[in-house]
Amino acid sequence: MTDDAHARGSVTYLLEMGALKRGKRSGWWIAGVKDPETIAEHSFRTAVIGSVLAMLEGADPAKVALLCTFHDTQETRVGDIPWIGRRYLTAASNEDVTADQVADAHPVVAAGIKAIVAEYENGESLEVLVAHDADRLECMLQGLEYLEQGYRNAREWVDSTRAKLKTPSAIQLADAAQDMSSAEWQRTYLR
Repeated sequence: MTDDAHARGSVTYLLEMGALKRGKRSGWWIAGVKDPETIAEHSFRTAVIGSVLAMLEGADPAKVALLCTFHDTQETRVGDIPWIGRRYLTAASNEDVTADQVADAHPVVAAGIKAIVAEYENGESLEVLVAHDADRLECMLQGLEYLEQGYRNAREWVDSTRAKLKTPSAIQLADAAQDMSSAEWQRTYLR
């Protein structure tokens, strides 16, 4: 493959990632949320949460943010299959989807992205543990925001996701969030 073909293949992957800005997180529809956040919105906050949790847990914040950024990129191909749908569907592994996504990318790009996804899916490091907790904590915070907007069915999501947290820092942040308003951050400037 020529350098131009690799450049085009890499850009194709980048363009595909733009679809995450339009793809909705479908699990929230089960809870009655009419216009749930996008996959990209979820992934962005997951990466920020992951960085914060990594700082608190003594993990590498940049590594965790990287793992979180790529954790749902396969959903351009398979969609956001909610947990209930996984009971009825067998999807390709995230590693297989990623391999197809980067097949025409520059070899160093393809190898790098495949390694990130494989580590997120199969790794056992503190960074992987924190990245998984960041994904769960983001889902829990989003559920609290939906509860605030009147979507009562989000409560089950909040509670079940909270129960899956593993790191002390994620549990502590989840507990702190339970009685906070999504506008709490403004209070610093409104005093």
